[in-house]
This record gives sequence, structure tokens and C-alpha cells, in this order.
Amino acid sequence: MIPRRSGRELNCSGHRRYLVSRPELHQFIECCMSAVGARSSHGSAMAEVLVEGDYRGHYSHGLNRLDMYLKDLKTGICAKDGKPTVEKFTEATALVNGNNLLGPVVGNFCMDLAISKAKKVGIGWVCAYGSNHYGIAGFYSMKAVKCGLIGMSYTNTSPLVVATRAKECTLGTNPISVAAPALGDDMFVLDMATSAVALGKIEVQRRHGEMVPEGWGCDPNGKNTTDPASILHGGGLLPLGGSEATSGYKGYGLSLMVEMFCGILAGAHYSNNVRRWKETDMVADLGQCFVAINPDVFAPGFRSRMSDLLKIHRNLEPSEPGLCVLIPGDPERQHMAECDQYKAIPYHINVVDHVNSVAKELGVKPLPTDHMIDP
Repeated sequence: MIPRRSGRELNCSGHRRYLVSRPELHQFIECCMSAVGARSSHGSAMAEVLVEGDYRGHYSHGLNRLDMYLKDLKTGICAKDGKPTVEKFTEATALVNGNNLLGPVVGNFCMDLAISKAKKVGIGWVCAYGSNHYGIAGFYSMKAVKCGLIGMSYTNTSPLVVATRAKECTLGTNPISVAAPALGDDMFVLDMATSAVALGKIEVQRRHGEMVPEGWGCDPNGKNTTDPASILHGGGLLPLGGSEATSGYKGYGLSLMVEMFCGILAGAHYSNNVRRWKETDMVADLGQCFVAINPDVFAPGFRSRMSDLLKIHRNLEPSEPGLCVLIPGDPERQHMAECDQYKAIPYHINVVDHVNSVAKELGVKPLPTDHMIDP
């Protein structure tokens, strides 16, 4: 039996869900991307990231995001063809111009470059400017783990987060992902926004007609609110930790750190210079950072010690019976196991209905809606 999760299933619990297979999703996304002029390999890269996001349970960064990428391509504000270029490099570092391409195209190029450098000299640190939204940050850090390396990925985003004691949005959700290999196929995968939640979770709750928990966002006056509409229209997200009284200033500090690694170090747009969310009147010019580290250049036995560290915490006696202690990456493993049981990914019916309406406008065959499960 798969343990019940808390936030990971927030968008699905209590509702009937459509079941869609991963191959069907991949083909659907590729067809939609092709319909707006994306190069085949670029559409495939986008599909891979979005499907992986939903498969891991990060519904805020999967199919829910498709219309945003399509809009960027339809309006021409995002480049449909081309490839990133390396502008500066050393044995261990590189500065990449993303040439305004889709985020996954830039992200894959940069992390592959960082991995190559780490294999040669022990570490690869690559920063990019001229990029766009790249999906879940963990997708790129896990690319390094598949090569036996430690991976890190950061990106700045549109200003959606209110700094501690402020009421104007000047920072993005600015995610952090760090992934490290353990023995076998086990791994540590931290993938988190530096805001209390990702914006997509607010959007999903609004789409479902539900309120959000206290501490996720604020109204236009900077005051806590549970109304997703107030957060999305004039308000903003709160930093990780919520208000100042609950240590929100720590999330604020982490967000600034990501901004330094991405917007500042790469020479990209930063803070409230980044275009507003979903606006297409200017290029995004996001800054991103990709790091790969070879643990073998340090103390031997990294994987074994990493496995022991994870085992220590998984085997802790839980404070509440039935709720086992998890390590970063375990909730995603649980969600993937559920998907594997279904041989498909479960989606809230509103999400599938929404993307199917978008597909209809593009003349693309819709996702199937004949397989459903009850809550």
C-alpha cells in the first residue's frame, strides 16, 4: 500500500481523475509544440521535462504549464529554432547564451556541459542568460546523478514573491535543486522553491475552486490571505517560511542567493527587471545556473555514506504512527510508484479539459478522457 501524501496530492485528492499514459502525454505535447512552430527536437525536450514533472508529482510544473510555453512560441517572443552558444569558458566553468530558446533546450545544453567538465576536472559550473522557464529544477540536477555525479540547478523567475516586510513582488520563486547518488538506484533529490510554494500550486487551487493554506501568499497590501485570486491578482507569494514571525526571512535570503547565482552572475535580467508572469511584451532573459560535481575527487565511499545517511533518517521512529520519516525525493518516489501501478499519470479532470481546449484551437488531437479513477 502506498502511504498517503500531504501536499504532493493536494491537486488531486477528493476528485475523480483522468488517467493518461506517459507515451500519450509525450506525443500530445510534441504535437502541440509543433503546431506553434517549435523544432521537433525542442518540442521533444519540452515534452520530456513536463511529463517527468507530472510523473514525479510536481503537477504545478507539468501539463498545467503547457499553455504558457505555447503562448511564448505563438507570439514569437521565444525563439523557435537555434541552439545555445558558449561565450566564455575555462576548464571548469562556462557562460552560455541561451539565445532566447525554450528553457529545457538551454537547460539540457548547460547541464550536459557541466557534466562533461565535472568528468574531466571534478566540477563543472555553467551559468546561462537569455533563457526561459525550464520546468522542474530537479530534472537537471538528476541528469548529473545518472552519471554518478552530484547535480545542482537554479533559476530566477518572474517577480512573484514579496520580500519580508514588503508588499511589492521583487523576486521569483527562484527554485533550488540538489541531487546526489546513493547505492543502487537510490538518491537524494531536493527540489524546492524558495517561496512557500510554487505559483503553479496557487493556480491549481484556483482552477479547482479551492482556498490555499495560510502562509502561502499575501493580498495586495502584503497581508496573509488564503484566497488564491487575491494572491494572483495584485498580491504575491510569501517566501519560504511565510511571515517574518515564522522565519520567512530565511526563504527571502535563499531567494536572493539564487538571484545572485543566476541573474547577477550570468548577466541576465534579475529581480523586478524580469518580465511579469505570463506577459509576452518582452523576452524573459532568465538567468540559470547548473553545477555538476564528481564526488570521487573527494573522500572515497561517497555513495555508501550517502545511503547510510538516508537510511538513518528513513528508519527514525515517526512522531505520528503511520507517517514514516521521509528524505527529499521520497514523496516523488511514492507518486511514481502510484503512476507505475496505473501505468499512467492521474490528472485532475479540469487540467486535462483545459489543455484539450487549447489543443482544439491548435487542431491537435486531444488527450484521451475514457480512463478515470475515483478518489
